[in-house]
This record gives sequence, structure tokens and C-alpha cells, in this order.
Amino acid sequence: MKRLLILSGKGGTGKTTTAAAFIHFSQTRAMADCDVDAPNLHLVAAPPVSPEISEFLGGEKAVVDPDKCVGCGICASHCRFNALEKEEGRYRVNEYACEGCGVCAYVCPQKAVYLAEDVAGRKELYLGERIFSTAVLKMGRGNSGKLVTDVKMAMLKHAPETELAIIDGSPGIGCPVIASVSGMDLVLIVAEPSQSGISDLKRLVKTARTFQASLAVCVNKWDVSPEHARDIKEFCKEEDIPFAGVIPYDKNVSLAVNAGKSIADIDCPARDALKNIFETVNQILKKDEKGVR
Repeated sequence: MKRLLILSGKGGTGKTTTAAAFIHFSQTRAMADCDVDAPNLHLVAAPPVSPEISEFLGGEKAVVDPDKCVGCGICASHCRFNALEKEEGRYRVNEYACEGCGVCAYVCPQKAVYLAEDVAGRKELYLGERIFSTAVLKMGRGNSGKLVTDVKMAMLKHAPETELAIIDGSPGIGCPVIASVSGMDLVLIVAEPSQSGISDLKRLVKTARTFQASLAVCVNKWDVSPEHARDIKEFCKEEDIPFAGVIPYDKNVSLAVNAGKSIADIDCPARDALKNIFETVNQILKKDEKGVR
């Protein structure tokens, strides 16, 4: 089974739209959304079944036992994150400010504060003829890389026999992206034809290459700025990165997204372009399998 990861240098470039179209074209039976901070691939790609939901434990947070707390304030005076707040004569922990360092528990004379495992998010696994794995990280929580790894492992564990697994990654170059890249056969970067888009592309290429990932690039809305699209293509040539193609600006994309559909369901120029890019990506995967650049 080949594993294709789709990334972008920032949000809004068309990464998820591309992933959803590829899922339709390939009829894959294994897919995942690793953008755990803001997952949305499930809106157009999840199988029509209820997901199995499980908790994601991401470290520890402080908890105050109200029956033991006497409101002395020693815990609050030692907290460098201002995570303890007084309420009706007792202290409570602001879960979004707490870093789980444990100082409050250490200094509390009443032993009213303790550390407990924090439910930092939830994992969702859709099982059936097709497998779809995703997750949601709670606001302000860390460990996004660990959660991304859990999402990938769940997909691989339950994946039925299929030629291609498609993973929608996170935008940017942070921890979720780093966790997504490992173990992929190919990373397709969806670039934006702008000066900032070129900068984002270069950062993402540098990050992915650190982990020896095979790369390909396509440009979305290329006709908004043909000059920048040409610069991206030239950059790929200089860096020996396969250029998979371009997608035109198409109002039908917004109409499809608003209707909860994949652009692959609509006969339009953007769909045709994505179909060509998908076929090119398949050829790149086959070449890599044979050991040919």
C-alpha cells in the first residue's frame, strides 16, 4: 500500500479540497485527516457510519480538591502561569493556563492539589468497507504530534487491502506536519501563487527533506498570478522536485465546498485539472517504486 500525504505551507491553499478529490478519484479504502487542530476532511470524505470515539490523554493538569482547599493562596502565589483562580473562597484551576508543572501540588500545605491525566482531545475512527481516521485536539493543548501519530497508526492498523492510502496533513511546518511526514511514500505540496506562497513552499520543502521525504508540487489558482506560478515551477526544476501540474481558479470549488461535496463530484475545469494531477502523482509513485527519480 502506497501512502500519499498532502500538505500546504499555510491554511486555505486547497490542500483538503485536493485530498478529497484524490480520495474520490482513487476510490481508496484507507484515508486519514491529520490536521488535528482543525480537521474538516470528514465533512466530505467520511464513510456514512458512526465513528468509534476514544479519549486522547495528553499529559497532566493540576486539579484542586474543593473539600480540602482552605483558600490560603499559596498555590496561586507560586504558579508562574497564573493558572489558579479564587472562586467563592476556594481555588480552581484554569485548564487552558495550566502547564502541568506540579509546583502547586508540591507547595500546597493541605495536599488539596494533585495532578491528573488530561483529556486533551478525542480520536475518531470510522470503520467499514472504507477506513477513515481523524481526531480533534482540544484548544490550547500540546502533544499534537503524538495525536497525529495515533491517527496514522489507527488507519494503518485497520486499513483494508488497497493500493493507495491518502492522508490530509496540517498546514505549515510545525509538529503535526513533522509527525505526518514520517513513513510516507510521497508528499504532495499544494502551493499558492504568491510571494508568501513561494516562501511557505521553500520552508515546507526544507522541513520535509529533513526527513528524507519524496516530494511533488502542484499550484492551486495558478491563473491568479501566472508569474508566481511560473516562479514555483522554476523553483521545482532547480530543486529537482517533480511538478505535478496547476489548478485554475474556479468558482465551482466554493459551491462544492458549501454544499458539502468534493470538487470531484462536479464537472468543471478545477476537477479536470485535479484529475490530471492525480494521474501524474500516480506516475511519480510508480517511478519511485522502481527506484527511478
